[in-house]
Amino acid sequence: MNKEITATKIAIFRKREIRRTIHKDEWWFSVIDIVEALTGTNRGRKYWSDLKKKLIEEGYSEVSEKIGQLKMIAPAGKLRLTDCANTETMFRIVQSIPSPKAEPFKRWLARVGYERIQEIEHPELATKRTRALYKAKGYSDEWIEKRMRGIAIREELTEQWQKRGIKEKKGYEILTADISKATFGMTPLAYKKHKGLKRENLRDHMTDLELIFSMLGEASTKEIAINKDAQGFGENKQAAFEGGAVAGNARKELERKSGKRVISKENYKRLPQNKKLLRVDSSFDK
Repeated sequence: MNKEITATKIAIFRKREIRRTIHKDEWWFSVIDIVEALTGTNRGRKYWSDLKKKLIEEGYSEVSEKIGQLKMIAPAGKLRLTDCANTETMFRIVQSIPSPKAEPFKRWLARVGYERIQEIEHPELATKRTRALYKAKGYSDEWIEKRMRGIAIREELTEQWQKRGIKEKKGYEILTADISKATFGMTPLAYKKHKGLKRENLRDHMTDLELIFSMLGEASTKEIAINKDAQGFGENKQAAFEGGAVAGNARKELERKSGKRVISKENYKRLPQNKKLLRVDSSFDK
């Protein structure tokens, strides 16, 4: 079985969350989530264990061999190794589960699996879908523009890290934490706790100003890394600190002159019920 840490995304089937991630340029889905969505059981792990044995006994051992263990965010908010499968393998598993939801699920699976193929051939479709998703959740057009620009800046930064010798996800996490700490005075994990978040994406719950300073920290880091030709982890770690400090100093200056704190406890968990932009926390600890 393949073991790899990947970014967890959420797809929705009939109000049930299905974790998925990009692996080998295609969608891989959490088998446990799909089992629970089809059967309604709250013991998906046990059901899947029994089903695997049944498949092997029936001569379908290749299904088990095609399962990969990828690290996904568990409901408790921690990364856990999770049995995952691509669209083709999931079709075979679904066929083995007696459920009235099987046929509509297979149509759903074909659609969401095909989306990734389209996005590889036409990258602009991914951007359009992301915009549409945020719009459907109730975010304002102004917020969406900032979020999309932030995504682009993040991608530019990670591309530079790859070119400069940072290949592993753990390295990205450390450098990102350095930028965040220099920009906001706390790591992303602490920031999520500050906002009352668990498995949610932190940046999806940032206010306009928080997004702006997050972009400034990462854009500054990229420019410093390029101009200083930072190579390897040590030099890029220094660039991350310096880039974050640029944004952190700008944030502090704004807070000093405006009298309002940029860092907010607010989040967007109530969207779309509450579609108004959440205000910036006005309390400012001097």
